[in-house]
Amino acid sequence: MITSVRRVTALCALGAALSALAACAPHEATRAPLPAPSATADVSPMARPPTLAPGPAGVTPVFEHGPRSRDKAVALTFDADMTADQGPRAARGERFDNPGLVAALRELKMPATVFMTGRWAEEYPDQARAIGRNPLFEVANHSYSHYAFTEDCYGLPTVGEERMRVDVERAYAALRKVGVHDAMPYFRFPGGCYDRRALKALSPAGITAVQWDVVSGDAFATDARAVAQEVLDGVRAGSVVVMHCTLSAAPTTERVVRSVVPELRARGFRFVKVSELIGAAGGRT
Repeated sequence: MITSVRRVTALCALGAALSALAACAPHEATRAPLPAPSATADVSPMARPPTLAPGPAGVTPVFEHGPRSRDKAVALTFDADMTADQGPRAARGERFDNPGLVAALRELKMPATVFMTGRWAEEYPDQARAIGRNPLFEVANHSYSHYAFTEDCYGLPTVGEERMRVDVERAYAALRKVGVHDAMPYFRFPGGCYDRRALKALSPAGITAVQWDVVSGDAFATDARAVAQEVLDGVRAGSVVVMHCTLSAAPTTERVVRSVVPELRARGFRFVKVSELIGAAGGRT
């Protein structure tokens, strides 16, 4: 577990990136009783991925990390952020994608979960489709707009309560349109910001919200070695590490991955997708 000081520092960096790019108890792991049609429309019932059971009063469950077991499984996750109004910046050449990072993950044979906004998928449809069709990766929902689901979330614009589920459903529709037909029933709140109101609003969607327990600090970082050390110091068995797949906001991430992955493997860790951690949780998160 990273220290409190290190965690606060990393969260500040993450917040800065989220602004520029614009806790809930764990529950028993199970199969979703009523999976969101938008999330699993193209997945057969027998193949549905594991989700967490709804929380008290049926609110959306939140997953932060997997079992702290000798298995030493770790999930690296990457947020592909792009807000609904950033098209002009992309048109001027700003890179919200990171092909080098994706290539590094392929070369390292690194399983990963990519939380993708619908707007990012629309801007980079070929890349979104390639990521979605590569068995190394799984694609999950990061909203369509990348607007916050609470007030005062790193300066992000906000989504009204009545639009929250619509925004999530729109993201799944955008992913399907570009060819990602098996997006997972997992959702990461923009900025990681949520409250009970947001969890309740998304309950009918049948998704599991996925947070993290290790903040990489790659947002706007220029020192890849410092970011790598942040990850190495924080990772434990079952950890979920949050990183970014946006070159302009996280330019060091490819170098961090190329450094961290071999080192963690040498320490006995193995890399998995978030779905495997959720499936292994069994209520022991």
